[in-house]
Amino acid sequence: MPTENVKKVANSVANTPDENATDFVGVYGRLKDATGAKTDTDLAHALGLRQSSVSSAKSKKELPPAWIFEIAKRFNVSSDWILFGSGEMNRDSDVTSLQNLGSETRTSHKEPLDEPGFTLIPKVKARLNAGTGSLETSAETIGHYAFKTQFLKRKGNSTRMVLMDIHGDSMEPVLEDQDTVLIDESQNEILSGCMFAVGVDNEVFVKYVDREPGMLILRSRNERYKPIEVPMSGDLADTVRIIGRVVWSCREYGG
Repeated sequence: MPTENVKKVANSVANTPDENATDFVGVYGRLKDATGAKTDTDLAHALGLRQSSVSSAKSKKELPPAWIFEIAKRFNVSSDWILFGSGEMNRDSDVTSLQNLGSETRTSHKEPLDEPGFTLIPKVKARLNAGTGSLETSAETIGHYAFKTQFLKRKGNSTRMVLMDIHGDSMEPVLEDQDTVLIDESQNEILSGCMFAVGVDNEVFVKYVDREPGMLILRSRNERYKPIEVPMSGDLADTVRIIGRVVWSCREYGG
């Protein structure tokens, strides 16, 4: 698969502590096979990272997607083979089950992968503002992340899920600037104290949401920000929409 297509499709193996580690062990083992690494230190050298970074990934049973695609590019191996053990190890052709996703419809991005156990979730270009609010620019898909299907089933409806980055510090320390959140758009019934993506007019917020008589309260985690009170009568009520509930988030750290 050409380098530009590898960069076009971003995937993350998302694992939870209570799930069986077989999938993680398989992917991690194939990373070592692809690089010829015998030890964790060897793999760290192949990735250009500190050994502590590899140890941290093993303890969390989470592999940053950048590692997979860096190895795929540098050692000319198939990212499908690394992720799922499918097909040939070497990248001898441009054909891959993930290659042409960018030309498909948004709904099809969320269908389960052919490989059992994983479902693709699109990440969209729109930025959710966790500070002062920002325009919802578009729903253009800029990448895809592969999540374990059983994990998504526990979280909600995967066919209605989307990933977005947030901007601002109003939800710190729970969410920080540039964090990525997973939103289930099917969960739009207000549950007091839960975190939602909320559209108000042309602005989008990630906030804790509470309902009071005649009023919607959007609360920040950062105490420097005062609650936003939205009257549920009059013209403003017609502009308020609950986009979906935030069911998961992630944060990238430097290598």
